[in-house]
Amino acid sequence: QVQLVESGGGLVQAGASLRLSCAASGRSVRSYAMAWFRQTPQKEREFVAATYWSGGRTLYADSVKGRFTISADNAKNTVYMQMTRLKPEDTAVYYCAAAYGSNWPPVAYNYWGQGTQVTVSS
Repeated sequence: QVQLVESGGGLVQAGASLRLSCAASGRSVRSYAMAWFRQTPQKEREFVAATYWSGGRTLYADSVKGRFTISADNAKNTVYMQMTRLKPEDTAVYYCAAAYGSNWPPVAYNYWGQGTQVTVSS
């Protein structure tokens, strides 16, 4: 069992930055690839970014490439997503997710957090 708790969302203006955090706990946390997804009421949940705890591999959606950076702090069991040059279309609930195993890119996610709201005003 793995528990994921997101934090760091908020209301910002276009062009601003935010850093989301995902605190992970439970058994064998390091056996999971970690990812961020986002969802709005109008759209299905979409992939944003993924990484391993050990680093070395990252993957980004085209819509955020060059603006968002995913990273993992092994000492804190926390995954971050630094978001810069935010746009109104980045407004969504952001979810942290964990995928068991070494498949890359991850295709099935086993655990999800409760989500954190990010709102970007124009």
